[in-house]
Amino acid sequence: MKNLSERDKQYLWHPLTQHKLHPEMLGIVRAKGAVLYDEHGKEYIDGISSWYTSVYGHCNAFILDRVQEQMQKLDQIVFSGFTHEPAVDLSEALIRIIPENQKKLFFSDNGSTATEIGIKMALQFHFNKGEKRNVLLAFEDGFHGDTFGAMSVSGLSVYNGPFEDFFIDVKRIPVPTKDNIDQLLIDLEDILSENNIAGFIYEPLVQGAAAMKMYDAQSLDKILKRLRKDGVLTIADEVMTGFGKTGKLFASDHIPTKPDIMCFSKALTAGLIPMAITSCTQHIYEAFYSDEISKGLFHGHTYTANPLACAAALAGIELLQSNTIQESINKIIESHQAFDSQIKGHPKVAATRQLGIIYALDLNVKMERYGNLRDKLFQHFMNDGVFLRPLGNTIYILAPYIISEDQLQKIYNSIYASLEIV
Repeated sequence: MKNLSERDKQYLWHPLTQHKLHPEMLGIVRAKGAVLYDEHGKEYIDGISSWYTSVYGHCNAFILDRVQEQMQKLDQIVFSGFTHEPAVDLSEALIRIIPENQKKLFFSDNGSTATEIGIKMALQFHFNKGEKRNVLLAFEDGFHGDTFGAMSVSGLSVYNGPFEDFFIDVKRIPVPTKDNIDQLLIDLEDILSENNIAGFIYEPLVQGAAAMKMYDAQSLDKILKRLRKDGVLTIADEVMTGFGKTGKLFASDHIPTKPDIMCFSKALTAGLIPMAITSCTQHIYEAFYSDEISKGLFHGHTYTANPLACAAALAGIELLQSNTIQESINKIIESHQAFDSQIKGHPKVAATRQLGIIYALDLNVKMERYGNLRDKLFQHFMNDGVFLRPLGNTIYILAPYIISEDQLQKIYNSIYASLEIV
């Protein structure tokens, strides 16, 4: 019988893949904790939590037990006209840990739709109030997903080129730093005076797809304060940063001015079942609360608030707040700091940065985002039994919270060794 990699070629089309250049897909047959197992019996440490989702480890027994228990009671039910206990329980648990100005939750299926809904909320909020605001504001190099609204506000044209003629009108500004914030605020005045800005979407403090670009919390706060004065709704895309990765429960917890809208997915359900949530303030919700049906938010997904996904999310939130996971997060932070002190002076390392468990280093060499040298690095890590996905000349770690010290050291050792091949 053919192996998985060979069978895959016949029918499957993979994301972010040019299949003519990369015809082989590695078959993964099992995962446990921080380790992936391929069809040939080789092990790989999952150094990026499988795209930032499986933060409590793969096949976590605590989460699996909760979901299995829920499967015996209610598997799926339409969420229009019905409700159920897992969704209500999850709403109560999530509201307790997100910024206190967030009062309403809207369920969907994935990170792109979480941001899509946030964008629609911002645009329709002003429409419902009779205001013509049809322009959005976003950061350069941001990434918010692959649906049309999310693509519109994303600044990475490598993904968006064929579709740009169909996008929402978006104005872009650079991420703020202590050096550029004064000029940026001046430029922002011009943008606000010349455009009807409805909302501003941003990845708080870390732009993931932009190679873990990190920026200043105090400077971001100044932007949020200025936009609030002009009635611009602020949308924090916490799809990647949420649920403990930045050293706080959410990246927005680092910033005094809280967003009007927040977007969650990925680690929300611990990497087990797809689900997303978009939260908002009571003020936003009230703009949709009307005797006019047309003022409602008519966006829906078949698996909205799936009971099994809600059960996984509830279990994940319980783990996140446990002493065990919080101690593990602190240990990873300390380990990254120690690793950084050793590697940042290497002649082939141009820069390093860290926020919480997110660690990134830039190689002192120019590389294409998707190119031969990047592929060579990826293969080096896989040969070492480490799953990392370099972004251009950036190598980053975003490992599960339950990773062991030995597993983390193996990642560090592989990164050290990779410096010899660039």
